[in-house]
Amino acid sequence: MAADHEHPAELPECPSLGGGGLLPAELRAWMLLLAATGAVEQRLRSVVKETLDVSHDEFLILCLLAEQPREGLRMTRIAELLGRPKTRLTYQIACLQHAGLVTRKAACGDKRGIEVALTDKARRHIQDASATLAETVGQAVGHVIGPEQREALCALIPELADDTP
Repeated sequence: MAADHEHPAELPECPSLGGGGLLPAELRAWMLLLAATGAVEQRLRSVVKETLDVSHDEFLILCLLAEQPREGLRMTRIAELLGRPKTRLTYQIACLQHAGLVTRKAACGDKRGIEVALTDKARRHIQDASATLAETVGQAVGHVIGPEQREALCALIPELADDTP
């Protein structure tokens, strides 16, 4: 029997897609976004483990750091962006540091603050894996939403990012 992802037309449709229920359009859109996110995460977990040998949560940290200048991000900011408690983040950062993928140092001018940055090794691994990871994301999103919706979603994201504090 073929896997569900091989025949996207046979995948069950998201119940929120049709409308006509009790939810307003904003909540239906949120449900679609959650479905797309869940599909991407499910597919990415195994690919991330195979290509980078890190957990999905550690991969999210690497992605945040990959978009930053070389000096990195403060741990409190990473925790805010990922919506994770700092205690959990500390463990994940320690695992990444042990693997030689990140460095930790005291934040300039703040003894309590810790800045985390990617190592050159991590940058190479991310660059080497980026095509495979992008293809995985594209396939997963493509099974949940069509090209027009994907384009519209991508157009909205920068605006949403600009509204964050």
